Amino acid sequence: MNPNVSRDRLGWPALAVIVAVFGLAPLFVSDFFLSVILTKALWLGVAAASLIFLAAYGGMVSLAQVGLYGVAGMAYANLVLADGGSPAAWDPWLAVIGALVITTAVGLGFGLIAARSEGIYFLMITLAFSVLVFYFFSQVTQLSGFGGVNNLDLPGLVGDTVSNPAPRYLITLAVAVAVFVGLRGLSRTAFGLGLQGVRDEPARMRALGFDVIRHRTIAFGVAALIAGVAGILSVWYNRRISPGSINLAQTIDILIIAVIGGLYRLEGAWIGALAYALIDNYSREWVPQVGNILGPARFNTIIGLIFLIIVLVSPGGLVGIWENVRDRLRGRRRGGGTPTTTTTAGPEGGPAPGTVN
Repeated sequence: MNPNVSRDRLGWPALAVIVAVFGLAPLFVSDFFLSVILTKALWLGVAAASLIFLAAYGGMVSLAQVGLYGVAGMAYANLVLADGGSPAAWDPWLAVIGALVITTAVGLGFGLIAARSEGIYFLMITLAFSVLVFYFFSQVTQLSGFGGVNNLDLPGLVGDTVSNPAPRYLITLAVAVAVFVGLRGLSRTAFGLGLQGVRDEPARMRALGFDVIRHRTIAFGVAALIAGVAGILSVWYNRRISPGSINLAQTIDILIIAVIGGLYRLEGAWIGALAYALIDNYSREWVPQVGNILGPARFNTIIGLIFLIIVLVSPGGLVGIWENVRDRLRGRRRGGGTPTTTTTAGPEGGPAPGTVN
């Protein structure tokens, strides 16, 4: 799944405009749209960004991200005052730190195992981890409760999410921007450049003295930290967590979001998440009933069809479609026909994971 994407990246002026528009959203959208669509899209995008970081910069497509954000969510739920589980009644901000430390440690430990595999074997090992997390919390009811952990205590800064969802939304937006900028900056560091080298030529990097396993393990730990942030935001959004909210269906959903948006571009995480949230909430109004084949209740069928179409039309996802349309328009304006400047490239202009120069 190597998309044909251009070497262009989202510029800082464009990012500033997008953040400004989203920051002003509470002034011109309804509370329902703010809470159910935008806030959900932002934290789902953070979860997808943890997957895209591994895929784009490390060449590792992971299905463990939902399991990791489930660890963070469950850890937070058991550290704060809540109904169910084993609440320790910590201050919510201390619980956030504790949950992220636990998740990062789990991610590093599991990454040390998974980093020794590649390709389909890496994919299956990470899938096994998500399944393991699901069954662990399903069976250990001392941590997950019999009906999940409910009515979680939230930080005072979040406020009353029912009467005023704006504070939670703005916090989620700030975290999403920090994740995007942080991962983008990390890709330019010595570690990030080394990770991209490991992605493209692991044998050559070993010959140059790089510890490939360590690079992949640390990358997995970074992705676990980002997934843990998504897990905290998810329990702030739902005010509950149960094993059912971190099952295999959610694991597949995060992968679908990443692919729909653009699996090898960080901004694709939030574009795919926004598309997913819109389809999830409005497909019941848009889709007509066609016997037992299609209808408002066939959400998974609709998502599956969109997923299939995007993979066939543009392996680069919605980001790739936008770039192809933009480049064609530029080519027509210059009178040169269809441009030929796009290449199979990774997020930093290098080859996409799995390509051979």
